[in-house]
Amino acid sequence: MAEHNDKNEADVVLYEVRGAVALVTMNRPEYHNAQNSQMTYALDAAFRRACADDEVKVIVLRGAGKHFSAGHDIGTPGRDIDQSFDRASLWYDHVNKPGGEFLYAREQEVYLGMCRRWREMPKPTIAMVQGACIAGGLMLAWVCDLIVASEDSYFADPVVRMGIPGVEYFAHVHELNSRIAKEFLFLGERMPAARAYQMGMLNRVVARDELEQQTLDIAGRIAQMPRLGLQLSKQAVNNAEDLMGKRATMDMVFGLHHFAHAHNELVSGDRLGGYDAKAMASSQRTSGGA
Repeated sequence: MAEHNDKNEADVVLYEVRGAVALVTMNRPEYHNAQNSQMTYALDAAFRRACADDEVKVIVLRGAGKHFSAGHDIGTPGRDIDQSFDRASLWYDHVNKPGGEFLYAREQEVYLGMCRRWREMPKPTIAMVQGACIAGGLMLAWVCDLIVASEDSYFADPVVRMGIPGVEYFAHVHELNSRIAKEFLFLGERMPAARAYQMGMLNRVVARDELEQQTLDIAGRIAQMPRLGLQLSKQAVNNAEDLMGKRATMDMVFGLHHFAHAHNELVSGDRLGGYDAKAMASSQRTSGGA
């Protein structure tokens, strides 16, 4: 692992077990839990640990600090896009690959591949969301079976500003009505928790100071169910989603996503179309509608 990362692997994701519930905490609050590769691989290790522990029945994913996650790391001192890691899939290393192959190989591994595997974890998962859940943060929340959010949380996928059709794990039309998904992408605005709940994307919206307790209460009640019954129920719903086109849509959009990256680089010399984290944050506004 590269020496330029801002935290040790053990610190960037925290792991704790309370009874039958594993709490996996993204721990880069100084960068609003922006996801570099170090964090992504540490999340993968934590999820593997929870799945392998027979005492753990439910997994809760949360973010330390003010925000759940501001998305992929596109500008912190810990950005590690050019570094090699011990890969979790059979995809080859992206480092030193030419042209569009660089990002295509990397994002098959750390974004689409890992998110799909996390969605298939054989134990129920709950995202506990506060503050910002932006772009890559959506991917982490959407792979979870339930989402419990604080009243002050908000959701956005603003990457159309970069000319890119949504984040790599393209679940938008399964998380939202098709017209709302288009609005969500076309405007790139922040969707408040109340509207996200109305659209069916969230299971609960609670006061910020009650978020942890209410989430753990739901996790505890789920943990009383038989392990196999939970796994089979999760598998049934996931399979139904895939029969409705979820996996095929992701494959198609992943190709469009990388065409957009390649187009940006050809036109401007920058895969992200000239945007950095600060520019993306400043472009945000809250969507209307109730």
